[in-house]
Amino acid sequence: MNIAFIPVRGGSKSIPLKNIKLLAGKPLVYWTAAAADTAACIDKVVIATDSLKIKQVVSTFGLLKVEIYDRKSENAEDHSSTESVMLEYINAVKLGGNDVFFLIQATSPLLKSSHIEEMYKQFVCDGADSALSCVRNKRFYWSKEGHPLNYDYKRRPRRQDFEGMLMENGACYINSVDNILRDRNRLSGKISVFEMPEYTATEIDEPDDFLLIEKLMEKHKDD
Repeated sequence: MNIAFIPVRGGSKSIPLKNIKLLAGKPLVYWTAAAADTAACIDKVVIATDSLKIKQVVSTFGLLKVEIYDRKSENAEDHSSTESVMLEYINAVKLGGNDVFFLIQATSPLLKSSHIEEMYKQFVCDGADSALSCVRNKRFYWSKEGHPLNYDYKRRPRRQDFEGMLMENGACYINSVDNILRDRNRLSGKISVFEMPEYTATEIDEPDDFLLIEKLMEKHKDD
């Protein structure tokens, strides 16, 4: 079984109840839930939350593959890792070792079902143990000591000639349940890197991100 797992807390400090704040007319978590729900490779979508308000909102989505998991409060604290709630769910429902686990983050609403499907296809074709989504970043990086990290400033490349670096965009990770239980991590072994469009680099962390992402959603809605 291929399971899309979307962990959402009710206790966000930067933006209270961020995961159900409206974005382009829908609660934030709706966008990734809908993307996973319509992805052909996904059998079940699990939204794990500790918030009654979030559960009430999710229950109105009408998405056929979506179900709600009651996340334990101790795994929904500011210091709680995402892996802690992943492991909680896997152990609670006793998933099979060969089940494939897609960790999808609600703060990446630019993720589309086509991205999930293409990423899974690449993961399978690569014969990988796990996978993550990235975007290509063509910025020049420096250390605080004044050393360039990814280019030679004496031979500054043109942007079109610069390969850049791949940066996690936090949208999607794939791994087997066996690997997650063994390594207690979303990534394991041979890792497949799936490159998503540059505009998907933006995540929802601050209030201004909602304004920016709404513009990006409108611009790329037909991509």
